[in-house]
Amino acid sequence: MIETHYFYLARCSDDSLYSGTCLDLKAREAKHNDGTGAKYTRSRRPVKIVYSELFHTLSAARKREAEVKKWPRKKKQILLAGKKQKK
Repeated sequence: MIETHYFYLARCSDDSLYSGTCLDLKAREAKHNDGTGAKYTRSRRPVKIVYSELFHTLSAARKREAEVKKWPRKKKQILLAGKKQKK
């Protein structure tokens, strides 16, 4: 059986964006919302996963997470809106 890993963006109650990786999006969102997820999201609940990408390896998902974490907020919002970034 091939495991699937996700890179995701979650919108917090203060409208900030949190990025992470997981195996199960619903379970991860529940962990964020019950306070056992990331320290960053504990004081920013509720949290809603608003975007995800599927990968076949954890390494690939984490590489994408590291890439997107470096982006400015505006570029992340463009990704959320499904728009292509102009070069």
